[in-house]
Amino acid sequence: QLTLVESGGRLVQAGGSLRLSCVASGRPFSNYAVGWFRQVSGEEREFVGAMAGTGGGTYYAHSSQGRFTISRDNAKNTAYLQMNNLKPEDTAVYYCAAGAVVAGIENKYDYWGQGTQVTVSS
Repeated sequence: QLTLVESGGRLVQAGGSLRLSCVASGRPFSNYAVGWFRQVSGEEREFVGAMAGTGGGTYYAHSSQGRFTISRDNAKNTAYLQMNNLKPEDTAVYYCAAGAVVAGIENKYDYWGQGTQVTVSS
């Protein structure tokens, strides 16, 4: 069983930056691709981006590209989502997830964190 815990979400002004962390435990983190998703209350969960377990291949949703960066430190069992130039429409609960392959859809990920709230004020 792989356990994921996100942190770093908070209230930030538009144009600001945040870095979310996702700490994994229970299994070797490098074996898993990591995905970041977000969800606004009442809406479907949306893909933000993903990164391969090793080799560093990353993929981003169109809305994330150019502003968000995913990285990971497998020695620390941690993945990161750096978010710059935040906009009010980025307000959501952000989740990290782990799975066998990089994918942009939820059902490819087997493990999920509890989420962290990001609120961007205008």
